Amino acid sequence: MLKIVVDATPIDPKPSGVGFYVANLIYALDALQADENFQLGIVYQPGLKNWLQRNLSFPDFLKQYSHKYVLPLPVRISDLLLALSWQPSLSYFEKYLGSPNILHGTNYSVYPCNHSLKVMNIYDLTFIKYPQYIDSVVKTYTERVKRCLQWTDLVLTISESSKKDIVEYLQVEPEKIYVTPLASRYHVDDLSTKTWENLEYQSNFNFTKPYLLFVSTIEPRKNINAIITAFNFLKEKYKIEHDLILIGKKGWNYEPIFTAIENSPWKKQIHHLDYLSNELVALFYSKADVFVYPSHYEGFGLPVLEAMTLGAPVVTANTSSIPEVTGDAAILIDPNDAMQLAEAILQVISDAQLRQDLINKGRERAKLFSWSRTAKETLKAYRSII
Repeated sequence: MLKIVVDATPIDPKPSGVGFYVANLIYALDALQADENFQLGIVYQPGLKNWLQRNLSFPDFLKQYSHKYVLPLPVRISDLLLALSWQPSLSYFEKYLGSPNILHGTNYSVYPCNHSLKVMNIYDLTFIKYPQYIDSVVKTYTERVKRCLQWTDLVLTISESSKKDIVEYLQVEPEKIYVTPLASRYHVDDLSTKTWENLEYQSNFNFTKPYLLFVSTIEPRKNINAIITAFNFLKEKYKIEHDLILIGKKGWNYEPIFTAIENSPWKKQIHHLDYLSNELVALFYSKADVFVYPSHYEGFGLPVLEAMTLGAPVVTANTSSIPEVTGDAAILIDPNDAMQLAEAILQVISDAQLRQDLINKGRERAKLFSWSRTAKETLKAYRSII
């Protein structure tokens, strides 16, 4: 029987980003085991603090899985060993992994095992293509990824756009890269009217006023300043009645974005909401007049898929992977042109038929993506190298 071990280290109790992908992939793979005749195991590395205290226990939120392995080395130290080219030192830890046929490194690295085939996720190449949009930690990825590629048998990525970048910037053979798209955390029927009423009460927010919505980390790559510029223009020239809602945690170099909000004549109608429950975010998606996402670069663009799933008409960037996700179900604009963004928003809020067409197309498009599909494509990728 095929034995697969997936690195679950990026998962935490409230996963986002890489952790969100890994949590959903493992859950969906776990459900396929019986029908597909393979054994799934997960490996976890302790945090540095726990390691120093000799606490190597498995996290409670991962204990539901049958085959669990703890690699007694924190990520900081294994990354350091990779940086120092101490491959033999890392190979020593192979005995802690349960002797899998395939070891899947889920966060831009994979251990240099001698007896397993190695699979590595590379989600996007922001750290190479747009170093101005990342922090100092992510800037260290380049050397680590290049080193791991020396022993990686298969690369997984999340869009054809990212695959193209990996071929171009890392000189990986296209045949060695497999695309497994992401899926939404939501389903079309997640919100009933009754659920809405309860959530509206909990949110303490007045949903009677229309709003434009952005959901993601508050950081320069997401191009939020262009949204604020477009919003200011629409308020001044067209007197639109909408508020602007930004939902997301503060990321790297967020200060200029909040300066732009503070300098807006309509700053009282711009609301930043920090981390919210999945249910509350769903409510904001489902009641938005427009979901606006002019990001400069995305490995996939998951918020766009979430918005389409829950019936928000989408205006988004025509760059990187985003057109792969939207197909013809969104209005695509040049993210460097704030006026083009403003015009697209105005179109959607002024034309009820266009808005409904976008909602209908978005919901249909979203049905093409599911975590079950992601898991099946991942399993197909594993088997392609056996």
